[in-house]
Amino acid sequence: MDLPVMPPIAPMLAKAVPEIPDLGHTEPKWDGFRSIVFRDNDDVVLGSRNERPLTRYFPELVEQIKANTPTRCVLDGEIVIIRDDRLDFDALQQRIHPAESRVRLLAEQTPAAFIAFDLLAHDNTDLMTTPFRDRRALLTDALADAQAPVYLTPATDDLTQAHDWFHRFEGAGLDGVVAKPLDGTYQPNKRAMFKIKHAREADVVLAGYRLHKSSTPAKPLLGSLLLGLYDDAGQLQFVGVAASFPAARRAALVTELAPLVVEPGTPEADAHPWSGWKNPAGERMPGAVSRWSSGKDLSFTPLRVERVLEVAYDHMEGTRFRHTAQFRRWRDDRDPATCTYEQLVEAAPLRLSQIFMD
Repeated sequence: MDLPVMPPIAPMLAKAVPEIPDLGHTEPKWDGFRSIVFRDNDDVVLGSRNERPLTRYFPELVEQIKANTPTRCVLDGEIVIIRDDRLDFDALQQRIHPAESRVRLLAEQTPAAFIAFDLLAHDNTDLMTTPFRDRRALLTDALADAQAPVYLTPATDDLTQAHDWFHRFEGAGLDGVVAKPLDGTYQPNKRAMFKIKHAREADVVLAGYRLHKSSTPAKPLLGSLLLGLYDDAGQLQFVGVAASFPAARRAALVTELAPLVVEPGTPEADAHPWSGWKNPAGERMPGAVSRWSSGKDLSFTPLRVERVLEVAYDHMEGTRFRHTAQFRRWRDDRDPATCTYEQLVEAAPLRLSQIFMD
């Protein structure tokens, strides 16, 4: 491979802001794996945010890149999986698997798509110092004949339409919009763009916690609070974690929650709703091993289900918070049994294909 921009390249990032800035360019914020794609004729490398190649996990996408992009180019975009005409992040996570046979099977069962939103190089030209307005125009030309599953992301210069997209596109699984300065250069690993994400609040049940990676027996530090909501069948489902605490607060929380700790081997421990690694629906519970943790122990300290807290979250992925929730306050006035999925706001459904027709 011999391109004017060579791997690895850290992608340009976005800073979170509360309102959509009027910069003359807004586009959907795709919920997938960020990837910088390097193509030199038949050589294709799918980079990632941590600069480690994703190429082996998406063999079908490599072939589609070769069929739908210029022979020599570097593209910034998002790898997604589209199922039932909406984004499916859970299915995308399953694609990262160590077994080659499993990778090939999933490539057939849940093929990926690539949505391009920037052009870093074309043929022999390095475009990273070129203003974004020109890079976007070149990208539009470069992908003029591209067909699914390679897409050019939609964009608008109309702030009213940007606000409409922000609210409406969530129904297809997107999590906000991104605004980009038209005169901006491409700045790897710099927060030179602006992201606007959905922000909501919910009252959730505290059912346990994990210790922080720096915790010691002499100085235990809380890493994350494990959160739950009751479903229609009355089962407490794991919905995610709250984890952003200062060091002093991590120590104080261990002390504060000590009276609620359920001792292992007791009848109370057996009766805890998450006493096993799987809940009644067969979903992975907090004590299970995660494919993302390389076998790291994700065991947790169960707590009596007595406390409720208010958290902020952006959106749901299935029955769970897509990202880490933010602790707001304790809600000692709430009965845990009243914390159900019914309180969550659901976006009106939208077919993903409508986004590309807007």
